[in-house]
Amino acid sequence: MHPGIVEAGCDEAGRGPLAGPVFAAAVVLPPGFDDPRLNDSKQMSETDRDALREIIERDALAWAVERVDPEEIDRLNILWASVTGMQRAVLRLAVKPEWILVDGNKWRPLPGYQAATVVHGDATYASIAAASVLAKTHRDEYMRRLAEEFPQYGWDRNFGYPTPEHIEAIRRYGLTPHHRKSFHPKALEPSLF
Repeated sequence: MHPGIVEAGCDEAGRGPLAGPVFAAAVVLPPGFDDPRLNDSKQMSETDRDALREIIERDALAWAVERVDPEEIDRLNILWASVTGMQRAVLRLAVKPEWILVDGNKWRPLPGYQAATVVHGDATYASIAAASVLAKTHRDEYMRRLAEEFPQYGWDRNFGYPTPEHIEAIRRYGLTPHHRKSFHPKALEPSLF
């Protein structure tokens, strides 16, 4: 965005699921970093995301990933839990950015940092796309591990999102400590009739 300025991109993964944490990442890419596969992580294949995660973690000037668990999501709400996670990731960077680019349209001032929000930033700026890749791959990996403990919910396939399989499992087995209590799909609301 600003030539010669140390810029960090921030993004999150996991705002929409019923279960599991939201993961947030901040990435400072080296000047001129370019990979044609890099895009909004939701638009990429799993193979490309995994390959790029390795490249980003190896080549970035700095990167950090933070996890915000369901209890904190329920306390803050998912939007501010996502922002909190991104800010924690920024504060953990080994290189202090002069400018922060945030995917989306919400941010809280972080003392000592300049920031701009960018709607669809993960499809516009490489640093945000890189953060998107790290957040998504770290979250997917975490949900696959949780799925080993709670196989009946299919988290290795639905990653905690409200798929018919996941909703049916909640009906049958109830909630786990990994479910967010503050929101649920209409399909799980009691019928009025």
